[in-house]
This record gives sequence, C-alpha cells and structure tokens, in this order.
Amino acid sequence: MEDKINKRLTEYQKDFFDKLSVYIDKPIYFYGSINRNDYLPGKSDIDIDIFTDNESSTISMLCTYLNLNKSSFRKSLYKINSKMVYGYKGNYEDELNNIKVEISIYNNKYKYIVLQDQEDSRILPLYVTILLLIVKFLFYNLGVISKQTYAKCKRYLMNNGGELKFILVDN
Repeated sequence: MEDKINKRLTEYQKDFFDKLSVYIDKPIYFYGSINRNDYLPGKSDIDIDIFTDNESSTISMLCTYLNLNKSSFRKSLYKINSKMVYGYKGNYEDELNNIKVEISIYNNKYKYIVLQDQEDSRILPLYVTILLLIVKFLFYNLGVISKQTYAKCKRYLMNNGGELKFILVDN
C-alpha cells in the first residue's frame, strides 16, 4: 500500500485489505478521497478497484469472503472521456470495525484507462478541496443536507459541471 494510504488506515483496516487481496489473489487499488486531502477517517468510505480476467469468479469470491449476495454487485458504466468502461460496483460495511468500502471490479483490459483517469483526478484545485470539505462537514457532522444533495454537490465539484461518470445498470 502506498505510504499516504497506509497512514490513513487503521491497523484493522490494513489487515482487512491485505487479507482480502490474498483471498482473491488480486491486488487492490485505492482511489478517491483516501488519496486526497478531503478524506475524513471514520466518515468517508474507502474506494477500491479490483482488476480481473474473470469478473464473475472475482465477484463470487468477494461474496463468499465478505458474506454478501451476488445481487450486492451491480453492473456499472464508467465514462472516461468518450469511452465507456463496463464493470461492477458493490458496497461492504462493517460498522463495528469502521470499514465502509465501495468496490469496483473491472476487466483487466480496462486497467490502464481506469487507473489513469483516477490518477488524473487525484490532485484537485485547492478551492475544490475546500468546498468538498465544507459539503462533507454539512453532511457528516451537521446532517443539514440530504444524501442526494451531498452526492449532487460532490459530483458537481468533481466532474465537469456535474457530469455523470458512473452509471449503475439494473441487473
């Protein structure tokens, strides 16, 4: 794990991700706020990517390990410039151990383009980081904005005027 991420994760979280990676026999790539200055420990979820040659098999392994149903993973489209990247998204939460993860699974053929896009959005302008922290404070700490408003504000700040980059598709 990268040093910055390693410092932000608890020992339990590090152990969780290490064991998960060993179980599925695939590396885990962290992206999103865990890589940026707007990460709030104990509040922000942890976004991970898993790349594989067999998405169904990897989803089955994740479901077994995390005790999830296959329906927990939904087909997704990730718009990167003009290219559509197909994958799956799922969530896992263990409140007791402060683990809240959004899992994205993609075929290996998309690895370069996905990682490059996420690297490009790693460094945000200072004003965007400040605005994200304000929106997160209003949502997480004060509870004065809804989850929908939070998501819209975040999308607007992170993507060209609120453009949808991720689309969940019904299974």
